[in-house]
Amino acid sequence: MSFTADDHRYMARALQLARRGLYTTQPNPRVGCVIVRDGRIVGEGWHERAGEPHAEVHALRMTGAAASGATVYVTLEPCSHYGRTPPCANALAQAGVKRVVVAMVDPNALVAGKGLQLLREAGIETISGLLEQEARALNPGFIALMERRRPFVRLKMAMSLDGRTAMASGESVWITGAAARRDVQFLRAQAGAILAGIDTVLYDDPSLNVRLTAAELGIAGEVRQPLRVVLDSKLRFPLTAKLLALPGQTCIYTCNHGADNIARREQAGAVIRCFEGERLQLPDVMAALAADGVAEVHAETGATLAGALVGQGLADELVIYMAPHLMGSSAAPLFNLPHIARMQERVPLTIRDIRAVGADWRIIASLT
Repeated sequence: MSFTADDHRYMARALQLARRGLYTTQPNPRVGCVIVRDGRIVGEGWHERAGEPHAEVHALRMTGAAASGATVYVTLEPCSHYGRTPPCANALAQAGVKRVVVAMVDPNALVAGKGLQLLREAGIETISGLLEQEARALNPGFIALMERRRPFVRLKMAMSLDGRTAMASGESVWITGAAARRDVQFLRAQAGAILAGIDTVLYDDPSLNVRLTAAELGIAGEVRQPLRVVLDSKLRFPLTAKLLALPGQTCIYTCNHGADNIARREQAGAVIRCFEGERLQLPDVMAALAADGVAEVHAETGATLAGALVGQGLADELVIYMAPHLMGSSAAPLFNLPHIARMQERVPLTIRDIRAVGADWRIIASLT
């Protein structure tokens, strides 16, 4: 498989366009498209919001008749099925394009090579795999839903230099500085849901919302508020919680089926989802989120829930902000992982990025 320098350049542009949908396309994938004819770009587009035209359609509209005989660069295989929009593979074939270069094959079983096959049957040259890893990195949630039937879980935590997250009293607000807290807002804006445990709500009374403007996110239109999900097996959620007064939906997952408890919280504005058993089981939580179309989960939790997500293999990425201070040995640890007793039981991580954010350091690690 051979790609030219121009192929790389145009696909890099398509990836750049796809990133414009980082905060708007949930639960759909972020996709960019570039159409080239006679050595110049004649059309480009990206998928802007779920339910709206796909990247290829926007690019074709810009291109017009110049699409005939052109080469198309798209970051995800063109769809071949009717969903909320018509198949993009059909649109490309009808436009008379000559060649389609794809970064990655669509992991959705409804497509999964069928879009490329449709194009080949129409006499269009196809090739895939160009900058595939970069394309996959843009859509971890979509890929997780398609390949593993659960959302991608990003676990955000803040700690002191000695690995502590809260004082023994439970106090944990503002471990890091303003720059790090603003950085977290961009992570929240990517997510379909923000996940927290009831202890976080009881101790911190957090907002768990996106407080950036559309201009700060670089998007047009309203800022989408991710679904706020609180895990609360016994339904202790306070009726005065800040979450209930904010725009967006707050959903409480619980095992408490008491009609009065549920009714009071629903009247206060919460959505209640009941599960069987005495305690919530994280695989059931993930299955419910996936069934609701949540592709990316941004988790902000205490040590117990964080440890459970890691220990049960349900955390995919850690984003840890490390502040330049010490909190002491009596403060709470970053993770509660009591099952680890020997060196060979350590949880392996792959550090992907470390950088300064204001006075703090941000560490991004994948769980392997």
